[in-house]
Amino acid sequence: MKASELAPNLRVPVITKYVPEVLDRIGNTPLLKMRNITKGLAKKVEVYAKAEWVNPGGSVKARPALRMVRDGMKAGKLGRGKELIDSTSGNTGIAYALIGKILGFKVNLVLPANVCKLRKGMMASQYSANLILSDPIESSDGAIRLCRKIYSENPDKYFLPDQYNNPSNWAAHKETTAREIWEQTNGTVTHFLAGIGTSGTLMGTTRGLKAMNRNILSYAVEPAEPLHGIEGLKHMETSIIPGIYEPSVFDEKLSVKTDEAYKMVSRLEEEEGLLVGTSSGAAMVGAMRVAERLDEGVVVTIFPDSCEECIVAHGEF
Repeated sequence: MKASELAPNLRVPVITKYVPEVLDRIGNTPLLKMRNITKGLAKKVEVYAKAEWVNPGGSVKARPALRMVRDGMKAGKLGRGKELIDSTSGNTGIAYALIGKILGFKVNLVLPANVCKLRKGMMASQYSANLILSDPIESSDGAIRLCRKIYSENPDKYFLPDQYNNPSNWAAHKETTAREIWEQTNGTVTHFLAGIGTSGTLMGTTRGLKAMNRNILSYAVEPAEPLHGIEGLKHMETSIIPGIYEPSVFDEKLSVKTDEAYKMVSRLEEEEGLLVGTSSGAAMVGAMRVAERLDEGVVVTIFPDSCEECIVAHGEF
């Protein structure tokens, strides 16, 4: 469905002709081959990353955000003056705010107060979302609890996509991200990895890839510590577990320390010329661990965003 077909009951801004040129560009992101960081690997091993910052809104979360909004509209849950509300650690919130700005509905975002300044600025200043800040000590779980409380007090006012429990989240990746990886590798992908926050990227892409080749191995990348500095990822054992998270879908979980993710961010900048966030750093740490085990294979991971201003070296955490 085209973006211009999404909002029959909503006030569409004057920039109607601009809508398909933005929202219809979500997806079909480049697949980048790592050429320098991989020099110590076996000759028949290749490592790639999807450059998801190319999406409108600057992250992988544009995919599920648009799908959840679209499905909410189709079900009649969003429209006729209703406002969107959801919890976020940043990227999904930016995507919601962008979509709301274009399609003409108000967006309320509940997020930890310590989310980086760039992301908060994009949501509030650039895309006009209303920000509700939760206790930074409680991380994303605190935002989830506060969002649920606000929604429960006034359910008729809000549409709650509930990205942590909405199957439309992972369905977006099954239908788009998996297909793109398959086509961009000419069906040669053998291993797939993604960080787990809502877990939608991992769940959906894995399901899609395994439907095309059941021998593809899938890995979840999570922070090694309950208290960590890898923005956007969850340590599942000590967090509110998303309803869409199913460990049986993937093959193995890899734990990455915060300092490993930060060091990899620096390496990717120095060796590959890529400015990525810490969740991308963690994903590449996991991808390299898997690649180092192999004599032959095509390893693909996801770089969720660039967010270079949010990297700790730039002093914005």
